Amino acid sequence: MSKPTLLILAAGMASRYGSMKQIDPFGPNGETIIDYSIYDAIRAGFGKVCFIIREEFADKFKGIFEPKLAGKIETDYVYQSYDLTSFGITKQIERSKPWGTAHAVLSARNQINEPFCVINADDFYGFEAFEKMAKFLTSEVTDNNFSLMGYQIDKTLSEYGSVSRGVCKVDDEGNMTEINERLKVYFKEVDGEKRIFFEEDGIETELPKSSRVSMNFWGFTPAIFEVSETLFKAFVPANEDNPKSEFLIPKVADELIKEGKATFKVIPTSQKWFGVTYPDDKPIVQENIAQLVKGGTYPEQLF
Repeated sequence: MSKPTLLILAAGMASRYGSMKQIDPFGPNGETIIDYSIYDAIRAGFGKVCFIIREEFADKFKGIFEPKLAGKIETDYVYQSYDLTSFGITKQIERSKPWGTAHAVLSARNQINEPFCVINADDFYGFEAFEKMAKFLTSEVTDNNFSLMGYQIDKTLSEYGSVSRGVCKVDDEGNMTEINERLKVYFKEVDGEKRIFFEEDGIETELPKSSRVSMNFWGFTPAIFEVSETLFKAFVPANEDNPKSEFLIPKVADELIKEGKATFKVIPTSQKWFGVTYPDDKPIVQENIAQLVKGGTYPEQLF
């Protein structure tokens, strides 16, 4: 079996961050978060990395990553476009942002022919997660058995405010039965104990610390492209007048689960996640990486 591919979603606009966080330096020698993901993926046995980017940033991305990755892992580039004619959609639809994560994955349908995983460019996932995903993609994945890396919710929250999280419901066999987007999840001290809550319509509900959440780290075979394309062709005309609508991976997963077309194994990881959404997140990520380097988890010079 061929080695799995790492597909990195790096076409986002980063409007809240204020600059291209995908290539912002965070490590001691200017390493990006992507560099750490690729380093972990190589160690875990991935054979190729495929960047999903906007075409206007191709030269910049290649200039940054090609020199350091040459001879270490195969590289490829996919451009997420507003042009939908390749899907048989000829109507011009005005949008200021891309169509979403599931459309980004779909953009790679002609360039990936092996099992692959999908990650965000601006999230730090940790080696254990890549190691477990590589094992799944080489020994368990099938065309109707996909996966999601399940992070423990208390290891993904911020000490500085609420966040959005996709909270998974998992059955006794470890498969996801549904995923619910909770828009306001936060720590709260109750009787001297730090507990986790989400708020919806003004109602506060506690979540167990053992809850598993999605940080957009998915495992697939190329079979996902055909089913996603069918759903996307229905999604576009239904949402053409809503410029903020997005065709997201959890929506595809939820649809496939409800229709009985696929299972999604939730792979538990004890790894601590961290990422960047706002400029204030940068020093926190830099400090986390500095501690990992100091502790010997990563070398000071990755490549």
